[in-house]
Amino acid sequence: MKHYKGIHHITVLAGKAQLNVEFYTHKLGMRLVKKSVNQDDPGTYHLFYGNQAAEPGSSLTFFPWPMAQKGTAGLGEVVNVGLQVPENSRPYWEQRLKDHEVSFEPVEVFGREALRFEDPDGLELDLVFEGEAKPGVENLDYIVPAEYTIQGFWGARMLLTEKQQTEMLLGDLFGFKEAATEDNQTLYQTDAPIGRNVIIEVAEKAEYGTNGRGIVHHIAFRAEDQEELDELRQKVAKKGLSPTQIIDRHWFKSVYYRIPAGVLFEMASDDPGYTVDEEFEQLGEKLILPPWLESKRDRIEQILPEISVAAKA
Repeated sequence: MKHYKGIHHITVLAGKAQLNVEFYTHKLGMRLVKKSVNQDDPGTYHLFYGNQAAEPGSSLTFFPWPMAQKGTAGLGEVVNVGLQVPENSRPYWEQRLKDHEVSFEPVEVFGREALRFEDPDGLELDLVFEGEAKPGVENLDYIVPAEYTIQGFWGARMLLTEKQQTEMLLGDLFGFKEAATEDNQTLYQTDAPIGRNVIIEVAEKAEYGTNGRGIVHHIAFRAEDQEELDELRQKVAKKGLSPTQIIDRHWFKSVYYRIPAGVLFEMASDDPGYTVDEEFEQLGEKLILPPWLESKRDRIEQILPEISVAAKA
């Protein structure tokens, strides 16, 4: 089976966990595929949403900190996350967003129709209408019917002061190729079915943002396995970017580094995947801890607030 390149996941800072869960599952119909904790701060959640198949290229994840101040997106960051929905689903989504009192505006993203809105913490999101619906996944309930549901990432837009160095990294490491340019934005693509687009917006006069809820923490790109991850890490090191060692995140292996333009990049392996510790049909139903935190479960469960996921819209 071919291994596709592209976005693996995107991780964002959020506020209240329950508000986050309600928005992404009940309103947008995404699947909560993993309920875990921030491995660097185990007293807080790490929530993973994805498509029904829980595929790489669909995981939008959040670190909810209830007391966090609202951030402001700016230079050196991912400032927009695009979610792909079937091309013929616009009437459904316009009505659904209205029904759930989510304000939106119609926009065009490199020739594709899209609806732009914000999540409860201010993250800018696009629903981009492109492609066909995936076949329904058996034995799972869909909050949004399969013919309209979110397929995964369409892409992400980064606001930078330059594009040349970042463009070279995207191409050399992950196979992104320039596809189109509109004004100060350039679109780069791979051949992946989801997570295939990255937009670089060059804005010399923009300001740096402030960290807080609604701000993208990092963007992760796909590696097939640990072997390829190690090869990519060596390439990054040769470029002088000081990558971390390979870190075991239990569901994937990771390497992090900050690119010269300021964005925190992660490279994450597709394996072993979210089913390494849960049955596929039960993903996201209970709190999952990596093995090295299991001994602290009682204390962690006392600290974490209760969250619940609606079964139906």
